[in-house]
Amino acid sequence: MAHTPCVLVVDDDQPTREMLLEALATHGFRALQAGDGAGMRRELEREAPDLVLLDIRLPGEDGLTLARFLRERYDVGIIMVTGSGDVIDRIVGLEIGADDYVAKPFDPRELLARVKSVLRRIQARPDAAAASAPQNARRVPFGRCTLDLDSHQLYDSDGSEVMVTHMEFDLLRVLHEHAGKALSRDAILTLTKNREWEPFDRSIDIRIARLRRKVEVDPDNPRAIRTVRGVGYMFVP
Repeated sequence: MAHTPCVLVVDDDQPTREMLLEALATHGFRALQAGDGAGMRRELEREAPDLVLLDIRLPGEDGLTLARFLRERYDVGIIMVTGSGDVIDRIVGLEIGADDYVAKPFDPRELLARVKSVLRRIQARPDAAAASAPQNARRVPFGRCTLDLDSHQLYDSDGSEVMVTHMEFDLLRVLHEHAGKALSRDAILTLTKNREWEPFDRSIDIRIARLRRKVEVDPDNPRAIRTVRGVGYMFVP
C-alpha cells in the first residue's frame, strides 16, 4: 500500500490550523495538529510525521527553538511560517536547517506547492535497506567529508554521519555533478528542481555558508565550495 504523507501543523491560531488541516486533507495528506511546543512533542511521541509546518510566533518556545529541536532529533521536512516582514527570522530558520518557508498571509495553493516540493525530496530517498547495501553505495569525496549519493547522507572523515537537510543534500549533489563549473544561483535552483519556490536573495548563500561549516577544513577559507565573483559557486574536488 502506498504511503500517505503525514504533515504536522504547529500553529497557535485555531482557525489557521483548521484551514490548513482541511486543505491538506483535501489534497490527500494525513494531517496532525498542535498549538504549541508541548503539543508538538506529544504528537511526535505518537507518530513521526514526514513534514512539520511550523509557525515561528508561538507561545512559550518559539518556532525557531522548535525547529532546532526537530533538526537535531528527527529526519523530517520543516517549513517555517513567518510574518511577511520577518526576513531575519527566515534567515535564522534556514541557518538552523529548515527546508523552506512561507510568509503570512499566504495562498493555500502556494503552501501546498511548497509542502509537495519538500515531500518530493524526502520521498525520492531510497529505503534504508537499499541505501545500506554496500554494493549499491556510491560514495564520493566532498571537501573533508564523503557524500553518499545513494543513501543521501554525508559522512565526516571519521565515518560519523553529518546531518544535512534535504535541500542541503540536493545542493551538494548538484555541485558534485557539475564539478569544476561555476553555477549561478538561478542555475542551482533550476538544477535542484525548486522552480516553484521563489527564494529571497540570500537563501542560497545561507545554505552554502551552512554547508561550508560542515565540509570545509577551514570554512573561512573554503577550498571545496568556491565563490566565483559575479557568477555564483563552484565545487572543486
